[in-house]
Amino acid sequence: MRIGVLAVQGAFAEHITKLNGMGVDCIELRQRTDLEQSFDGLILPGGESTVQGKLLQEQQMLEPLRNRVRQGLPVLGTCAGLILLAQKIVDDETVWLGTLPVCVRRNAYGRQLGSFRTEAEVEGIGTVPMTFIRAPYVESPLVADAQILARVDGRIVAVRYGNQIGAAFHPELDEDDRIHEMFLRLCRQHRTNG
Repeated sequence: MRIGVLAVQGAFAEHITKLNGMGVDCIELRQRTDLEQSFDGLILPGGESTVQGKLLQEQQMLEPLRNRVRQGLPVLGTCAGLILLAQKIVDDETVWLGTLPVCVRRNAYGRQLGSFRTEAEVEGIGTVPMTFIRAPYVESPLVADAQILARVDGRIVAVRYGNQIGAAFHPELDEDDRIHEMFLRLCRQHRTNG
């Protein structure tokens, strides 16, 4: 199995290190030609969502990635990656991939000083450590079948919709592998069914 990790900006190296440690091969997606390689899942890392979105546009990667996610390619979007996936952003008309039917609030916990660590229950997994850095949160799902996976202080911080998992936190920064394992299970199912 091979995972494509968006590597235009942000915490992509940490995801690659995490996946390599789990025995998973990764490729860095930096330009449109990288999308010609085969991969079984996509990770959109934390970082600056606006910068990543603009780079995806400049590299003409937005539409091909959107199409692949819509066709069932499993995707894990963390922090900025959640914002890239979201269909709606509070107080912002911008939509990047727009494949995940949720409304998100950017920098919802404040700027860098609003970063924190906690533990919370994730549905189907148990209690996991969560690192939030200038994190968004999901203000609301936009469809009934968008599954809420986790809340912190009443705010939605992880969701799943079909082949897409969005998390407001950074699972790549903690030693716990279970969020990535959940994502890899989706990738295996997609391979088997595809």
